[in-house]
Amino acid sequence: MKKLFIYLSIFIFLLSCRKKDSGMQAEGPNTEITKVLEKFYGQYGQSSEALYNKPIAQNLFTPQIRKEIEEIVNASKEDMERIRKSAHPDDKPLILEGSVFTSLYEGYTKYEIKSVETRTIKPNVQTADAVIEFENTAVAPKITWKENVHLINPSDAGWEIDNITFDKIAQVKDLKTRLNDLRAEFKK
Repeated sequence: MKKLFIYLSIFIFLLSCRKKDSGMQAEGPNTEITKVLEKFYGQYGQSSEALYNKPIAQNLFTPQIRKEIEEIVNASKEDMERIRKSAHPDDKPLILEGSVFTSLYEGYTKYEIKSVETRTIKPNVQTADAVIEFENTAVAPKITWKENVHLINPSDAGWEIDNITFDKIAQVKDLKTRLNDLRAEFKK
C-alpha cells in the first residue's frame, strides 16, 4: 500500500509539472496574429464610426495604410466642418459609412479566424495570410463570406495589416483599392 501511495504521488507530481511547462511556452506567430486580428475586428470591424472617435491604432496597420486612413478621415472631418460653417449646414458631408474593412457594407454579426499561414520572405521579414469567415444574420437571408487578411512583420517589429482581399460581394477587390477610391472621392 505504501508503494502504491509513493507511485501515485510521483505520478501526480509529474503530471502537475507537465501542465505547468505547457503553459510556459512562448507565443508563436499565429497567436500574435490572432491578437492583432481580434484587436482590429474588435475596434474597427463593425462600422467606420470608430475611425472618427479615436486616433488610428498604432502598430495595427502598416505605415502606408495607416497614413491613407488618416488622410481620408481628416478630409472627411474637414468636409464636416466646412458644411457646418456653410450657408447649408444640413447638407450631407463626405463621410465614411458602413463597414470599410469588410466586403459587406452592413458588416458582420460574427467572424471566425479559419486559418493563418506565415512565410519568411527575407531575413527578419515575415508575411502572413489569415482567412476570416464572416456571417451576418441581421440581414435576410443570412450572408456568409470569406476574406483574406494580409499581414507583415518587418524586422520582428510586430504584425501589421498590409491589405485585405475582399470577397466577390464587395464593390472593390481589396482594402488598398477601396482606400484609393475613397481618397479620390474625397479630393473631388
